[in-house]
Amino acid sequence: MPDAYHDGVRLSYEVSGPSDAETVVFVEGLGYGRWMWRWQRSALADYETILWDNRGTGDSDEPAGPYTVPAMADDLAAVLDDAGVDTAHVVGASMGGMIAQQFAVDHERADSLTLLCTTPGGPDAVPTPEATLDRIFDVPEAYDERERRRYKMEPAMTDAFRSDHEELIERIVDWRLDSDASEQALAWQAAAVDAFDVHDRIDEIRVPTLVVHGTADRVVPVENGRLLADELPDAEYHELDGAPHLLFIERADAVNEYLRGFLTDV
Repeated sequence: MPDAYHDGVRLSYEVSGPSDAETVVFVEGLGYGRWMWRWQRSALADYETILWDNRGTGDSDEPAGPYTVPAMADDLAAVLDDAGVDTAHVVGASMGGMIAQQFAVDHERADSLTLLCTTPGGPDAVPTPEATLDRIFDVPEAYDERERRRYKMEPAMTDAFRSDHEELIERIVDWRLDSDASEQALAWQAAAVDAFDVHDRIDEIRVPTLVVHGTADRVVPVENGRLLADELPDAEYHELDGAPHLLFIERADAVNEYLRGFLTDV
């Protein structure tokens, strides 16, 4: 796997697909490694795709905090520089969607944006419910590492999906154990998310943007997706009825259909 560097921070990434195709770069959410995009990468096999680990996550370095979304957007620029990519279609989910927005306004190197289950921040954004924050950050001390991951994921998936896909859930736990941010890095990333706000610069994002949100999102409520769709100059918006925060996993077929159609049109 190649590595990029930004301000001394090593950023691990991987490239797949035809090198002469358009490039799609994926940006993951809070604490997650690049495994989370496996469903979308396979659906875009005819594109050049770049998956990378945010600082503090997976195979990338864990520098001392604090972390900020602008710094992580600069990390993304460094990854593209190292990969020899001038511009790319940027796909981000949750915190990754925040990084994607920041990247678009700070670097103007996005051919398009796809924003999944995310928010622009600001005074009109609807915050994560306290019950969800408690579930993510206040795990019972008696739990082992596998139990901790399952406990934290509970608000991000539907009960039906968990009960119907127990084998997949165990594989996801394995991937998370291998690549999740440490508790300290998770806290630094979470502080960056709390401070994120581009609501007063959203009109600077002039590239075509796909926004997809689930109506049952208990992490980033659906009102944030609607806010993005209303404020972005060139937005295509889709709601997935009953879909949770991890809609790119649980409703991967629908997300991939929207994503492929959008990228074909732009």
